[in-house]
Amino acid sequence: MIGAAKLDVAVYEEVEADSSATGQAAGVVALAAIASAIGSWGNDNALGGLIGALLGWAIWAAVTYFIGVTLFKGTATWGELLRTLGFAQTPGLLSIVGLIPILGAFARLLIFFWILIAAIIAIRQALDISTGKAVAVAILGWLALMIVMAFFAGAGWLASLAL
Repeated sequence: MIGAAKLDVAVYEEVEADSSATGQAAGVVALAAIASAIGSWGNDNALGGLIGALLGWAIWAAVTYFIGVTLFKGTATWGELLRTLGFAQTPGLLSIVGLIPILGAFARLLIFFWILIAAIIAIRQALDISTGKAVAVAILGWLALMIVMAFFAGAGWLASLAL
C-alpha cells in the first residue's frame, strides 16, 4: 500500500500480475471507504458508503477494462484492472483528516487528485498503454461510471415514488 501511495510503478506491475492480491485490493477499497466515512462524520449511511465504494470499484474496473481494450487496444484482464485500481485507492485512507475543520476540505481535494493520478498509473500499467491513453480511459471510465450511478440513483428515486 505504501508503494501504491508513492505511485511506484513497480508495485502496480506486481499487483497486476498477482491474481491472489484481489482480496487485498478489496481491503484497500474498504479501508479507504471507512476512512472517508469517518472523515465526513455525520454521514448517516456508512454501510451504504462501503457497499457503494466496493460496487463503484468493480464497475469502474469493468468500464475502464471495456474502454481500454476496445477503444485503446490495451491488453489486460478485468481482474488486473480491478487489482491495480483497488490499490490506487490507498491515498483514500488519509480521508480521515476530513474531521479537521478547514484543513479537511483541502485534504479531501488533494486526496482526490492523488487517487486520480494513482488510478491513471494503475490503468496505464494494467492495460500497457501510454499515459495519454490512460488519462483518456480514466476520464471516459469515470464519466461512464457517473452515468451508471446516476441511473441507479434515479431508479431508486423512481422506486421510492412507486412505494
